[in-house]
Amino acid sequence: MTLPADPALPADPLHADAIKVLEAYRPSGTDAGFAAAQARLREEFLGHLNAHADGLWKACAPGHITASALVLDSTGTQVLLTLHRKIKMWLQLGGHCEPGDATLAEAALREATEESGIEDLELRLDPIQLDRHKVFCHPEGTWHLDVQYVAYAPQNARAEISDESDDLRWFPANALPDLTDDAVRRLVARATTL
Repeated sequence: MTLPADPALPADPLHADAIKVLEAYRPSGTDAGFAAAQARLREEFLGHLNAHADGLWKACAPGHITASALVLDSTGTQVLLTLHRKIKMWLQLGGHCEPGDATLAEAALREATEESGIEDLELRLDPIQLDRHKVFCHPEGTWHLDVQYVAYAPQNARAEISDESDDLRWFPANALPDLTDDAVRRLVARATTL
């Protein structure tokens, strides 16, 4: 059950949008185990936002909401992954929310555009997956509570590597690189069956 927001907390449009998005989120598909796990994460993310007025920002040491987007090519058969400079794994594009972001979808699209160099990405407005993973953007470690979207690149889009990546490449959705994790593999599987 979601706790009511604390009326003493200042109004923040991004915070309000995150709550709205998470309250509406329902995973697609028929996998009951996945749906149950996603429902638990949804409640955890909502609880985090209700407990932390700064729960969207990197400064929130217990954890913070992040937004990412898996970029597919125009055919939906190739995925754009970044070899993350710090983590040294192939991941979807995304990261921390910033003060100018009005919505989680906007944050995911901004991150995907910045990290891919591709303009005119078309973002699917509803998230397709939630993921919680340990990171070290605080010395003692913290959690990214990632709201994951899908974006489609225009035909013949050319990606450009950003300073956050060691590499950036298109991969066939059915032949992902070894240096990726199960969360990315699940995300790709879900995105390519939409």
